[in-house]
Amino acid sequence: MRLVVDLTKCQGYAQCAFLAPDVFTIQGDEALTYDPDPDEAQRTRIRRAAAACPVQAIQLDRRDGPDGSRHPKDARGTAGAFSLNGDTFKQTGRIVVVGASLTGLSAAERLREEGFTGPLTLIGEEPHAPYDRPPLSKQVLAGSVPSEDTSLPRRRAIDADWRLGVAATGLDLAAKQVHLADGSRIGFDKLLIATGARARSWPNAAEAALAGVLTLRTREDAATLRRLLAGHPRRVLVIGAGFIGCEVASVCRELGLAVTVAEGGPAPLGAALGGVIGAIAGELQIENGVDLRCGVRVVSLDGDATGKLRSALLSDGTRLDVDVAVAALGAVRNVEWLAGSGLASGIWGVACDAGCRAFDVNGLVTDDVFVAGDVARAPQPMFGYQFLATEHWGNAVSQAEVAAHNMVSGETERWPHLGVPKFWSVQFGTEIKSVGVPSVADQVAIVQGSVALRRFLAVYGYKGRIVAAVAFNQNKWLDYYEALIDQAAPFPPSFQRVDEPADAQPVPAGFQPAVSPTQDATVVVTGHYPNERRARLTDRRLP
Repeated sequence: MRLVVDLTKCQGYAQCAFLAPDVFTIQGDEALTYDPDPDEAQRTRIRRAAAACPVQAIQLDRRDGPDGSRHPKDARGTAGAFSLNGDTFKQTGRIVVVGASLTGLSAAERLREEGFTGPLTLIGEEPHAPYDRPPLSKQVLAGSVPSEDTSLPRRRAIDADWRLGVAATGLDLAAKQVHLADGSRIGFDKLLIATGARARSWPNAAEAALAGVLTLRTREDAATLRRLLAGHPRRVLVIGAGFIGCEVASVCRELGLAVTVAEGGPAPLGAALGGVIGAIAGELQIENGVDLRCGVRVVSLDGDATGKLRSALLSDGTRLDVDVAVAALGAVRNVEWLAGSGLASGIWGVACDAGCRAFDVNGLVTDDVFVAGDVARAPQPMFGYQFLATEHWGNAVSQAEVAAHNMVSGETERWPHLGVPKFWSVQFGTEIKSVGVPSVADQVAIVQGSVALRRFLAVYGYKGRIVAAVAFNQNKWLDYYEALIDQAAPFPPSFQRVDEPADAQPVPAGFQPAVSPTQDATVVVTGHYPNERRARLTDRRLP
């Protein structure tokens, strides 16, 4: 039995924990954890918990027939189908999805729900069926769930040709073919790029190869790190204090392990939450026994004669005895296979419009290639039409569903992806949850609750309007603030609020000056007349 909770929806009401306590657990005040692969004997209790959830956040697999055929309700008919080469596309078109994770699976399920009955192929570099990544840095590291038990539930059968364990290596737009690492080619009428991102490795290859130095992104990473933590290392070094780094540090302290976090910036989570709220997250770490060092970088990782990590030199002159080092340095988008394809792709991801249609290198929208998930960079009208990449669970699902709908819909029936970004993190028994895009803000104000009690809500503003809200164990209020973001409501909030602190005045949010990753795009344009002008991406970097 497979289970997943959409924690972007969960508001910590804990009905599930009352009805199925062997499956769902509340840590601290509001942080929900759960067993993603519970015993089949728990199904009845879980179904009751799912029905009782006020926000319907619990998803579990359904029982298919013995032949694996789709249930009739999965095919919604062909209303609104459009023609391609004289045929009804929903019945005969070929769709290929490159990326067999949460985004790819969500898109495939949506395609079948929309009535697409044509051939569907999912290509995945990893050998596993789609699995959920958030538990890897939480339940799996803590030892409560094996890494292999994180497979995503199937809400409906999708009758797909699965090509797992083989990477896409190229894209031929003219021939409409995806090239694979095994030498084969797969043709398509429409393509969805959902290749996501991978963890950024420690930059020194020799040091990265030391036993005990690793990243955390895949099932294998989580299983290896779990084994290392279970071996009671002298000290764990976490390099980088983004969400993954902070969650690893949290689990280490939960296991009673000594852990040092080295963060080059002034505060943990500074890029996501800003310096003001990031400093509060830093206080939370220190209160829980983390050796937090901000403004400090790791100079080198050193091993012994057997190739095992033994120490680390920090930029403050400290040398630490460490057995495990986790490089939590952010993500690298998986776009190398698109080099020379003619799409606008680079370190920033794959550029697309609000309907998930990819841009080519000339900035023209393609009609047959779509992008979704971590690898997509799309204009967000709510935030000044900036091209944003959102690397979070809820966006992977919502953007995949919009892309899938648009792939099988006519021009007048297509949707824009205008969902407000959301993310969550569980650290030291505290649930940190966000709605909107805090990083675009210039000011922030604590508008509800108490920082001292670690139960508060912060609202972010940009040029006099609300653009985000972040809650520490106060996530029941976020739906209200999401509506204010939708409405471009004035900042700071002028209305009376529940549990309003005495001082709710705005202060600078504390974000470092932003640099757009697309500034690294170098394009050469050739031709003189309008009908001749063409763009070409190069590998040259601007000085």
